[in-house]
Amino acid sequence: MNAKTIAIMAGILVVLIVGSKSLYIVDEKERAVLLQFGEVVDADVGPGLHFKLPVVNEVRKFDGRVQTLDARPQDYLTLEKKRLIVDSFLKWKISNVRSYYTATSGDEFRAGDILSSRVDTGLRNQFGQRTLNEVVSGEREELMLELRKTLSSATEEELGIEVIDIRVKRIDLPPEVSQSVYERMRAEREREARELRSKGKELAEGIRADADRQKTVLLAEAYREAETTRGQGDAAAAAIYAKAYNQDPEFYSFYRSLNAYQKTFSNKGDVMVVDPESDFFKYLKNATGN
Repeated sequence: MNAKTIAIMAGILVVLIVGSKSLYIVDEKERAVLLQFGEVVDADVGPGLHFKLPVVNEVRKFDGRVQTLDARPQDYLTLEKKRLIVDSFLKWKISNVRSYYTATSGDEFRAGDILSSRVDTGLRNQFGQRTLNEVVSGEREELMLELRKTLSSATEEELGIEVIDIRVKRIDLPPEVSQSVYERMRAEREREARELRSKGKELAEGIRADADRQKTVLLAEAYREAETTRGQGDAAAAAIYAKAYNQDPEFYSFYRSLNAYQKTFSNKGDVMVVDPESDFFKYLKNATGN
């Protein structure tokens, strides 16, 4: 291998090294700045293949996607000076690459610390202006919206960061007061349960008394109607019997005597002591009853 070949190969190697140091790619999910001796010369390099001068230029890339900052639970005081333990999280992304790099040197952890401090201060101020009921349920959504607007306005100007959303995951009472609160809630629920049971029992007694009254009235009316119907039936039967008797009194008397004999002597073991000359046996002695 002669000197010329070596020189050509060395030149090609130098070109490859310089080319690799001069070309860089910015992904679509990234934001980047181009530095020249530490000074920003291109504040927002777009996605794609780009050229830079080795040694002179430096490229810093940052994640351009939405980031999640899960803050540590903190203690806050409400307007009534009640202490709450609040667990929150924040969604953010880079909006101004120059401001972001200048404020944080491109350090994501430093940006997270600054945001955590801002969120802590904002939540402390918002909770201090509201009561326990308001921060738990009444004005919770309004609180988060107001805090997001205030915080986003400040961080975009100072840090180049847009705050997309702030949410409270959990609000707890301190452990030392939780038990007493739970006991008070349990006592309140038991009191309400007793009141409901008492009202239910009173209502049940009223319904039962009304049902008994209606039952008595219905039975009385039914008995009255039954007695009326029975009386009418007895009267009709008596009228029919009287009419039949008047048509042929002798035959009617004979028929009734036969029925009496049949019922009286239906059992062979029956014993009856009666005067043979009584009217009971008149049709046994004589068919005409004489």
